[in-house]
Amino acid sequence: MKVYLFSLLILLTLSSAAYTHELRPAYLELQAINEDTFSVLFKVPGRGPEKRLALYLQFPEDIKTIIPVKTTFTGRAFIERSTIRRKSGLGGAEIKIKGLSQTLTDVLVRIKHYEGYVQTARLTPKSPSFIVEATPKKYDIIKTYLLLGVEHILLGFDHLLFLVCLIIIAGSGRRILITITGFTVAHSITLILSALNVVNIPVPPVEAVIALSIVFVASEIARGFRESFTYKYPILVSSSFGLLHGFGFASVLKEIGLPQTEIVTSLLFFNIGVEIGQLFFISIFILLILFIKNIFNKPYEYFFTFEKPAAYVIGSLASFWMIQRIYSFWF
Repeated sequence: MKVYLFSLLILLTLSSAAYTHELRPAYLELQAINEDTFSVLFKVPGRGPEKRLALYLQFPEDIKTIIPVKTTFTGRAFIERSTIRRKSGLGGAEIKIKGLSQTLTDVLVRIKHYEGYVQTARLTPKSPSFIVEATPKKYDIIKTYLLLGVEHILLGFDHLLFLVCLIIIAGSGRRILITITGFTVAHSITLILSALNVVNIPVPPVEAVIALSIVFVASEIARGFRESFTYKYPILVSSSFGLLHGFGFASVLKEIGLPQTEIVTSLLFFNIGVEIGQLFFISIFILLILFIKNIFNKPYEYFFTFEKPAAYVIGSLASFWMIQRIYSFWF
């Protein structure tokens, strides 16, 4: 069964070069200094020193700020640091993120209590507040990082376009399965190594080369030379570039951090979430092609005409991303 790109234009209307990787989550960390005092770190995504998301912390009245907020800009996010105090700790306190309901992003929350246990939460535009629990729940960690993994792959338009190109190059059902498996295994390896700080590579160059990987596979499709190394051995191509994409996935975890008492759990379920999102996208894409074929009673050869135009569109968009990301090295 040959599967070719028909719905790319629909996908592209939902994506935008300006927003790829710009929907990364904000991050809030509260770390106990003693039973009553906590250091606060609030990381808000930014696209320049004057472009900060309008997200603001809102604490209950019985929480006092003892060291005022100090803000710095790192080039990718605004970092706000302060120190707060509440008698008997934060248990039962409701913390809100003002302005979150007007955005498309999420806020990952990590609270390290004085007793040593860690609480995590994921706030969304529909649920912009949470109540600090007195005791931790492992289920919350699993849910938080699983959903984060699913969300990251489904909002990572560059990763999705790379998958589209792999599907086109692989062509048949069996080759698609083998090719995607190679990509999955490879990016899982580097995701784990990078998240655990075994291997460290700066994020901006990684994102630029990820865009370059899309340009490469798109150019292979545009050339249409089916005797090339890429078409003959797609699993080697997907595995090689998969190692690179894993570093991109890990960049999210590095921005928000892993709960130190549940590193294995959070890392495992983030990776599972990425795979769930990836399989969901691939399934929808293939089913859409089959649906169009059956509804309009078109042979598979009909989709050949969309292959090269789609490759040029994908390659052009990825080239723009690459230039944009290289430009961000210096500006």
